[in-house]
Amino acid sequence: MAAQFYIGLMSGTSLDGIDGVLVRFGEAEKLTIKAHAHCAFSDAEKQELLALNQAGANELHRAALAANALARRCAEVVASLLGQAGVAANEVIAIASHGQTVRHRPGEFDATGYTLQLNNAALLAELSGIDVIADFRSRDVAAGGQGAPLVPAFHRAVFGRFESSEICTAVINIGGISNLSVLHTDGRTLGFDCGPGNALMDYWCQLHAGAPFDRDGAWASGGAAHRTLLSALQAEPYFQLSPPKSTGRDLFNADWLAPHLALIGAIQPQDVQATLTELTAWACAQDVRRIAPDAQRVVVCGGGAFNTHLMARLAHLLPGQTVVTSAAYGLPVDQVEAAAFAWLARAFVQRQPGNLAGVTGAAGPRILGALYPAG
Repeated sequence: MAAQFYIGLMSGTSLDGIDGVLVRFGEAEKLTIKAHAHCAFSDAEKQELLALNQAGANELHRAALAANALARRCAEVVASLLGQAGVAANEVIAIASHGQTVRHRPGEFDATGYTLQLNNAALLAELSGIDVIADFRSRDVAAGGQGAPLVPAFHRAVFGRFESSEICTAVINIGGISNLSVLHTDGRTLGFDCGPGNALMDYWCQLHAGAPFDRDGAWASGGAAHRTLLSALQAEPYFQLSPPKSTGRDLFNADWLAPHLALIGAIQPQDVQATLTELTAWACAQDVRRIAPDAQRVVVCGGGAFNTHLMARLAHLLPGQTVVTSAAYGLPVDQVEAAAFAWLARAFVQRQPGNLAGVTGAAGPRILGALYPAG
């Protein structure tokens, strides 16, 4: 089979920008990343996307304009990827464009609920001259699923091939929200959202330290987790829900944090940062212990894997497991999720299901995505 090129584009709940990868699929579905590009959001773009997570004045108009701007940013990333790799647009089978999630409410309101990603895939197809596949989550939600996480099938396909059948592997993706995939030795794959990842940490760091994120977790590491506050945050009912389950900024946001802080009273901002970091580590670790106690290896990816303090706390809370990053498998931590959506685009083109019903709770396997042809 001739090599096939796909592009994956991902803008996650961390709102740090768009990550893009050009992926080559070869024999035996071997995946090779040929190029990676990142386009950071401007402060104005980030603030508008964050604001659109809540109801606001003229939000339909603003959302449409934000989607147009996002498509243009995505086109810049596509052009960069093609230039780096020396690949022509007509050599790429499709672009996977996830879009920016601004609402995620599956199973609510009318039993089905909804998930909403800002996107203008038609404009991206026009600008790039490449077929675009978008709206990956809605089909799973329509089938009664959570629409998330969608990466466990990819984790099985990629990380599962590296380990022997005797090793259970847990994969933790820490973006704005953290999610867990469990690759059992008998072929079963589980997955769900653990809770907050970087979203609350980044919010607090921006508010009190004037930085978009806590580089290496240095600020948090100089503070001390406040045990009373941590216990209050850990009491959130979401943490005890059984999977399938998914979450987002709809729950874990500034309005969720504020009443907990009000009850605690005076507390140093640096100690709050340490507490939020501990919360993220705890949420991930307690799910590994509860769902995958036999996991011998924990693979961490996503932006949170750059946070050395967070990684140290994870390792401390999981003393019986080997904690490594996806880079140990040749996949840089900031490229895994974009590669996963390139993989999902390929599944769509081949008319193969992209979801795992046992993960999302959908009625069954479904082909995910909607096609926007280039011409």
